[in-house]
Amino acid sequence: MELKNLVLGPVSTNCYFLINKETKETIIIDPADRADRIIEKLSGEQLMPVAILLTHGHFDHIMAVEEVGSTYSIPYYIHETDAELMEDPDLNGSFLLNRDIAAKRDRVLKDKDILNLAGFSIEVIHTPGHTAGSVCYYIPDEKALFSGDTLFCNSVGRTDLPTGSDTVILASIEERLLPLPEDTRVYPGHGMMTTIGHEKENNPYLRRQW
Repeated sequence: MELKNLVLGPVSTNCYFLINKETKETIIIDPADRADRIIEKLSGEQLMPVAILLTHGHFDHIMAVEEVGSTYSIPYYIHETDAELMEDPDLNGSFLLNRDIAAKRDRVLKDKDILNLAGFSIEVIHTPGHTAGSVCYYIPDEKALFSGDTLFCNSVGRTDLPTGSDTVILASIEERLLPLPEDTRVYPGHGMMTTIGHEKENNPYLRRQW
């Protein structure tokens, strides 16, 4: 696995490029904004995109999804519960920019789905709380977790937007993420990489003692 990223959009969202080093097949995770920069990155590094994965439907994670998807004729995936949120500017946080931002659903996911893309086996972990349909993408063979806005380094996602819940997000993290191996690298939707072990020991929002 090779991983690259761009920081894009009005709230500095991480857009990840998950690359098969042998084939150059690439999965794009959360194409946040600036489709032109994403396309330039793919072209400049001679990468071959095969799919887009969305961790949730907030505006700052979807602004380039339709343009990038149509440019390469590749599918994009979102949890079934967040498909409606993605399509509705009143739900997806667009009001924070005083804009109407939305994307139409393409392919929908359920908890525990396994995606075989670009030579990777990717487990869908439903982690509601930031939004009702937030998911994390876990690649056991690579010890990698793409956590969207559920889990950050020393923090957790906000819960004051539509379908968010502080009780639910903490339960999602403690029940679905913290049991993963401690050396699992966590790549969040904003900010720096962390590990499950670090969050167990240092995240002030997590109540359970490990």
